[in-house]
Amino acid sequence: MSDGRSDDLGKRIFYRVCRAIVLTPFKFLFQVTVRGQEKVPPAGAYVVAPSHRSIMDILFTPYITRRRVRFMAKQELFDKPFLAWLFTALGGFPVDRGAADRGAIRSAEHVLQGGEPLAVFPEGTRNNGPEIGPLFDGAVYLAAKLNVPIVPVAVGGTEQILASGRVLPKLHKVAIVVGDPIDPPIPPAPTGESRGRRPRVRRHDVADTTAKLRVALQDCFDEAQSLAGVEPPPAAGPGSAGELGQG
Repeated sequence: MSDGRSDDLGKRIFYRVCRAIVLTPFKFLFQVTVRGQEKVPPAGAYVVAPSHRSIMDILFTPYITRRRVRFMAKQELFDKPFLAWLFTALGGFPVDRGAADRGAIRSAEHVLQGGEPLAVFPEGTRNNGPEIGPLFDGAVYLAAKLNVPIVPVAVGGTEQILASGRVLPKLHKVAIVVGDPIDPPIPPAPTGESRGRRPRVRRHDVADTTAKLRVALQDCFDEAQSLAGVEPPPAAGPGSAGELGQG
């Protein structure tokens, strides 16, 4: 009977094989460009916070490092046995987006405690368009709890390959831009009655760091979209639809 360590080694080997099989041809098919790779921490745990425009982002995010990147994925992707096996072997684990999934949180903490990178899509679900949507606090919360940095990663061009609701993918250039790592918020120094208790990060500090992450991610996404050749939407001029009926 194999122990957990050998089983994990097998999954790491399988991950490397799949990475080579998938990422090597993808690099040429989608003319993948990576900017800012030197900003990725070379060792230790960190939270990867990617933009999310397509399920393809799961396959392009690992271009930032040769290490195994773990990721949360919605429970529905694990409903079919083959997909469940594949995503698990590639480092994924399910999360129930409709509930406070403590099991997923514990799994995420276990990944970071083990010193591995963890990808958490801070927009929560696939978005569309050039603007990074409102972010959930989960990525920053995990980073704060484990005291690891957050790395903003924007993936441009994937919405043009396979947008939400589309069945057949199309070829399109992809660009990945890595931003400067963001330090997690730290809990205040214990005083008085709080001495001896485990310090907690304040909610507003988490929210402030999430707002900082959104700005950084937007800057990276703008650059990634430009490198991927994605045309920005036309600016709304006088008399545009958004102004009709006002006055």
